Amino acid sequence: MKARIKWVDGMTFIGESASGHAVVMDASPEVGGRNLGPRPMEMLLLGAGGCSSIDVMMILKKSRQAVSDCYVEMSAERAETDPKVFTKIHMHFVVKGKDIKPEAVEKAVKLSAEKYCSASIMLGATAEMTHDFEVVQE
Repeated sequence: MKARIKWVDGMTFIGESASGHAVVMDASPEVGGRNLGPRPMEMLLLGAGGCSSIDVMMILKKSRQAVSDCYVEMSAERAETDPKVFTKIHMHFVVKGKDIKPEAVEKAVKLSAEKYCSASIMLGATAEMTHDFEVVQE
């Protein structure tokens, strides 16, 4: 896998992925940024959430769950001193649909956390990772 990060100006950068997609990243105004995009650490958190969400949806589709909506709300804490790594990350999955089996969601979240999600497993090397879920029947 390859990527390219190009400086635009100030503290603004464009990240280009090997799959041909681009994202603007910027720093906060306190350190010279203009708030034109997410911070790189926010991108790490988004990547872990996206990776795990894809896993959960793939597993739920295979188990024939009629999902109409799925999202994960994430909260994270960082160390106070440099390097300010993530120390705690919590993922709260909300799965909506008709006749959704809570045990299927629990299994999907657990499989993603323990086996499939490369991003969150990697972040779990420095951060305490926790997960929970709720099912909303429609």
